[in-house]
Amino acid sequence: MSADFRIRVTKDYLVFSAAHFITFSGNVCERLHGHNYRVAAEVVGPLDENHYVVDFIAVRDALQNIVSRLDHYTLLPTQHPQIRVNVDAQSVEVTFEERRWVFPRGDCVLLPLPNTTAEKLAEYIGRRLMDDLQIRLGKRPDEVCVEIDECQGQIGVCRLAGE
Repeated sequence: MSADFRIRVTKDYLVFSAAHFITFSGNVCERLHGHNYRVAAEVVGPLDENHYVVDFIAVRDALQNIVSRLDHYTLLPTQHPQIRVNVDAQSVEVTFEERRWVFPRGDCVLLPLPNTTAEKLAEYIGRRLMDDLQIRLGKRPDEVCVEIDECQGQIGVCRLAGE
């Protein structure tokens, strides 16, 4: 009989508040708005010599570090085909068709994403978590699954296999 092992980390303080907007249907762009995001992660893999997949503390600390870098910022996608993001030392100018926003540079996090949906934010956090755990543990987990709850029950999920 085989066994599948995983751990799940979800804490009240694994949250971040951020502004964003997304586009959909080609030319529809939401108004700038914010969410209080909640983050949870699962890590899958074999048991180690200590009989656990990975130390809960390593996952918790890695997640806390990642989400703290997103907290209280405006999240902007840099790989969207129609959103233009121009950055200088003082400001970030964002355009989509006829719309234009200008933000102080220190208020923005530029993300290498095509859109700041809950699913793509989950992928971004998952990839960062994979990288962080590889550094902390010396190996990548077999799989990481990250959930981003943007509105108490509206959850984007991304499952990543270790490479």
